[in-house]
Amino acid sequence: MLERFSHPWHWSAAGVFIGLIVPTLLLIGNKHFGISSSLRHMCAACLPARIPFFHYDWKKEIWNLFFVGGILIGAVLATVLLQDPNPIVIHPELAKDLAGYGVTNIDGIVPTDLFSFESLFTLRGFLLMVVGGFLVGFGTRYAGGCTSGHAIMGLSNLQWPSLVATVCFMVGGFLMTNLILPFILKL
Repeated sequence: MLERFSHPWHWSAAGVFIGLIVPTLLLIGNKHFGISSSLRHMCAACLPARIPFFHYDWKKEIWNLFFVGGILIGAVLATVLLQDPNPIVIHPELAKDLAGYGVTNIDGIVPTDLFSFESLFTLRGFLLMVVGGFLVGFGTRYAGGCTSGHAIMGLSNLQWPSLVATVCFMVGGFLMTNLILPFILKL
């Protein structure tokens, strides 16, 4: 049985499964798909502070914490049970482009020259990991949700704010990839 799961599936299979989550959640209780809200639920459950943003009945959304826990458990099980002994091969053009920026140490799909504990203390690593992480978190809160919530759930419900957020996510991604990231990689 594990043999069926040990080989890569076509990319569209994930799209079908994710697409089926939306109507399933709506049918079983008018629930909305999204991952970033689970962090708010965890903070509301664990922080005794009287911060108004975290003062609500988080127990009504506990299903979301189980959903995210299932994602984590699934990832751990896939990593342990479905390991591929072959090295991960990245596209030669990508390796060439990264080498042009001085990024040559790639462990799997993670360029350790950029994403490691040691690189955290460089300007480039700090910008990518700390500043980038802050901007992602701030943008998620400012947009009222993450890409999965807006692009999958919001668009399927024909919500105008989700269309605007998704377009902005895409434009931001294109700008970052093509204009800002090359500048940061040269540091």
